[in-house]
Amino acid sequence: MRRVSVVVPSFKRPAELHRCLTALAAQTLPAEAFEIIVVHDGPSETARRLVAQWTKKLAARGGPLVRYRSPPHRGPAAARNTGWRVAEAEIVAFTDDDTVPAPDWLAAALAAMQPGVDAAWGRIVVPLPTDPTDYEIDAARLSVSQFVTANCFLKKCVLKRVGGFDERFERAWREDSDLYFRLIDGGARVVHAADAVVVHPVRPAPWGVSLAQQRKVLYDALLFKKHRELYRERIRGTPRWDYYAIVGSLLGAAAALAADAAVASAGTGALWLVLTGRFCAERLKPATKKLPHVAEMIVTSILIPPIAVFWRLVGALRYRVVFL
Repeated sequence: MRRVSVVVPSFKRPAELHRCLTALAAQTLPAEAFEIIVVHDGPSETARRLVAQWTKKLAARGGPLVRYRSPPHRGPAAARNTGWRVAEAEIVAFTDDDTVPAPDWLAAALAAMQPGVDAAWGRIVVPLPTDPTDYEIDAARLSVSQFVTANCFLKKCVLKRVGGFDERFERAWREDSDLYFRLIDGGARVVHAADAVVVHPVRPAPWGVSLAQQRKVLYDALLFKKHRELYRERIRGTPRWDYYAIVGSLLGAAAALAADAAVASAGTGALWLVLTGRFCAERLKPATKKLPHVAEMIVTSILIPPIAVFWRLVGALRYRVVFL
């Protein structure tokens, strides 16, 4: 009888998925004790062929069962729901297609899921170069986060009780926090499985990736609406007043300039420059000082506050919540 079902959502990352499946095939847990369910977020012939190859390979050598699903493209939360709902085992393990689980990952997870434990989260290791970029430093925050879907475990009956993942979180952002907060609110016993380790390499990113990432704040608004107290306690205690101050000074400078108020325009413009420079310096302090990266930090530090405020307002309107 299978003791654990591993759900791996994937989306257009065949090389990373192959690497993840390689690590899962090397688990020390006996092959008959677990299954792997790959859920590609939308149809993909490449992913289907890759999983079929792995299914054949592992079946030939007595490895774990590998199954494949490809529901319509609706985001990672929906993909995970598809996976756990067809799981055979009582315990469901979640990881991502771009992780590398340690060989004893599942064995350590099962050791933590003692009677009376409803859910657990493992440890995430994010390797960084000696001279990381701001993007890499931001990605490494996964290593200090609680209950991340790249490395967590739940009883299937608990998932059924809470309704699984909220599929309104259409991107890989805050859907795990929402599930965690619902577990807390429901009185579930959640523990830390420190010995259950996955390595999460930082994926390459295009120039200015931090600008596109600001759209994720939409889902902060949804999470805040659903769990106001836990959001303030565990995510962000106070609003991003620095962003509002930067945007306010920029708008003030523009309005004063339009009104031919040169002194006021110069004053608010100087305030914008100081606040933006401080924001840029904070981002650069722990990161590489290579010239291309410094240039990226200057440009994105100018653009991030207004973009972030815009998406915060969109989130507040979409989810009908006062969210600053």
